[in-house]
Amino acid sequence: MTKETNPVVFVEFEDNQALSTLVGPQDSNILRLEQRLGVSIALRGNKIAISGPEPEISYAKTALQYLYSQFLKGRPVEIEDVDAAIRMVSSAVTFDRDGLTTEGEEISIPTKRRIVFPRSAHQAEYIKMMQTYDLVFGLGPAGTGKTYLAVAYGVSLLLSGQIDRIILSRPAVEAGEKLGFLPGDMREKIDPYLRPLYDALHDMLPVEQVVKRMSNGEIEVAPLAFMRGRTLSNAFVILDEAQNTTPIQMKMFLTRMGMNSRMVITGDLTQVDLPAGVLSGLKDAIRALEGVQEIGYLNFNDEDVVRHSLVSKIVRAYDQYTKSRLNLVDY
Repeated sequence: MTKETNPVVFVEFEDNQALSTLVGPQDSNILRLEQRLGVSIALRGNKIAISGPEPEISYAKTALQYLYSQFLKGRPVEIEDVDAAIRMVSSAVTFDRDGLTTEGEEISIPTKRRIVFPRSAHQAEYIKMMQTYDLVFGLGPAGTGKTYLAVAYGVSLLLSGQIDRIILSRPAVEAGEKLGFLPGDMREKIDPYLRPLYDALHDMLPVEQVVKRMSNGEIEVAPLAFMRGRTLSNAFVILDEAQNTTPIQMKMFLTRMGMNSRMVITGDLTQVDLPAGVLSGLKDAIRALEGVQEIGYLNFNDEDVVRHSLVSKIVRAYDQYTKSRLNLVDY
């Protein structure tokens, strides 16, 4: 009886310099592919030989071609980019060797400081939803890019003149939205709760532009309580950490939408900080708006986590633990 061997697939690259960058220092990118996909990869001149089981061998080939094409477009190729390529090519969404969708379009968000590309199939779908719908719900665990991508898309709309302003909001639930007892002026009181939004902005725009646009009102960062009574027109509006709203707050926020405005609501229903017995406004809104067709919903999961690889395992472990203990239903 003959021993069965794994097939070998060769991938050829024309640019040797690009190939040397592609494999990474001390072949770190190649080693990452081998570790994550369980394949063996060997360099042979300007070719890479891949052996292993299917479909992993096909994933490795497509991931290498994708990374190569992105490098030729000026994108760096680092460990996190390798992980992103693996997520993209092993997903149910089909991408070709250039990272394009089956419709032939490249999904990206241009900003002043960088072009933001999706790092998972769900992120790509999320971007397309924001391009399609005026109201989008991005749901899922921390580290999946829900808020980051929303801020990036808002900045791109502002830079292209499609909107006049960006409004970023969060419920300051940790302080009960009773901010008066905290030291400092109002800006100092609310900044700690809005810091993740500032961080995302500084990734998209130079510091001086963030300061200028905030001073002239083109970018506004404010707690949810400040939204009452307003009509938000010609704006891109983001409500972050929406799981910590009450149903009344959520309805108030959603009805602020004015002409030529878009909204993105993000949240994680497994991390509700509301007092016991208080229903999350995010969960309530999803149920109430179920029949409205003009709304986009995107559910991220642990496989979309783009932070340290251990984070996705932590999210998965907590999810399994919670389900086993409380028999919770996913929304």
